[in-house]
Amino acid sequence: MRSGGRVRVRTLFLLVLGACLCPATGAFAIVDEIQVYTDDLDARGESGLELHLNSTPSGRRTPDYPGDVPPNHGIRITPEFSWGLGNDFDWGLYLPTATDAQRKYHLGGAKLRVKWLPVHGVEGRGGWYFGINNELSRLTKTFSDSRWSDEVRIIGGFRGPDWLIAVNPIFEWGLSPGSRGSPDVSLAWKAMHDVGQGFALGAEYYDDIGTLANRLPRDQQNRTLYAVMEIERKTWSLNFGVGHGMTPATDNWTVKAIVGISFD
Repeated sequence: MRSGGRVRVRTLFLLVLGACLCPATGAFAIVDEIQVYTDDLDARGESGLELHLNSTPSGRRTPDYPGDVPPNHGIRITPEFSWGLGNDFDWGLYLPTATDAQRKYHLGGAKLRVKWLPVHGVEGRGGWYFGINNELSRLTKTFSDSRWSDEVRIIGGFRGPDWLIAVNPIFEWGLSPGSRGSPDVSLAWKAMHDVGQGFALGAEYYDDIGTLANRLPRDQQNRTLYAVMEIERKTWSLNFGVGHGMTPATDNWTVKAIVGISFD
C-alpha cells in the first residue's frame, strides 16, 4: 500500500478509536434505515436520492418508553438526499417519517451524515474497501428517547467480480441529558451474489448486541435475518428484503425496500 494510503488508514483508525472512547451518552426506538453500508460513494458533484421504506406486519405492540410508537403494523418512509464531496467523501440528509398502526402520521426530525471511504477497489474490478460513516441526529420522541444522538459506523468488506461481502460495526450514543453513558452496539452483515444483468441475491443480518458495557443475553437481543434481492440500473436501483426475527425480543416479520435514484 502507498505511504499516503497508510497515513489515511492510520488517521481513520484514530478517528474510530476516539469516537468509541468518547464520553458520550441512549435509548433508540424506530428503525428508519435498514441498510448495510458498502463501497457505494457519490463522486464529486454527483447527487441522488435513496427512499428507505420498511414495515412490520408482525412485531412489538407495546411502547419501550413514553412517546414511543411500537413498530407493529407501522410504516416508515425516509428520503435520504446525498451529494459527493470528492476526496473519498460524501454526505447525506435524512428526513424520517412514520405511520403507526392507527395510521397516524409522525414527523421524525432530521439526520446528517458524512461518509469517508479512503480504501476502495478500482471501479469495475472491485477489491477491499474500508471507511467510516458519522451521523448526527435530532429526532422527535416518536423516533428516539434521546433528542440528540450520534452514530459511528465502521464500513468494511470485499467486492469480487460477481459477489460482495460487507460488515458494519455500529456504535450509537444518546447526547441528550439523562442518556446512558455507554453506547449501544450493533452489527450488520451482508453477502450478495450477482446472478446476471444487474440482478443479485443474498442475505443481510442485523444484531443489536446491547451496550459496550453490558452485552444482552442472546434471547434479549434484536436479531433479524433478511433474504434480499437487488437490481442495479444506470439511473436507479432497488434493494428489497423480507426479514424474520431470530429471538423472542425481535419483531417477527419486517419488510424493507431501498429505492435509489441518480440525479446525474
